[in-house]
Amino acid sequence: MPKKSFSELINSPGMPVLVDFYADWCGPCKTMAPILEQVASQHQGKLKVIKIDVDKNQAAAQQFRVQSIPTLILFHKGQPVWRQAGVVPAAQISQAIQGAMK
Repeated sequence: MPKKSFSELINSPGMPVLVDFYADWCGPCKTMAPILEQVASQHQGKLKVIKIDVDKNQAAAQQFRVQSIPTLILFHKGQPVWRQAGVVPAAQISQAIQGAMK
């Protein structure tokens, strides 16, 4: 299966896509991992969660001006509708997702 481009990944029809820009060496990114798993399971079937390693995908990180990690960006119909840098509580992410789906 060919790798999808970043723009193909964020243009998921019918559901928002939450992108986690992270790096393996980033401590706060490790803190975010279980929070993102919780959010993904709460919104199963209604949300796609993608992790983008900034060290391996510098072009995507530069395209969206990711300057600190972790940075979460929520895309709806391919457009960024919410973004937050740092560790974000699950409730705040869920709120952003529900706002995007209106």
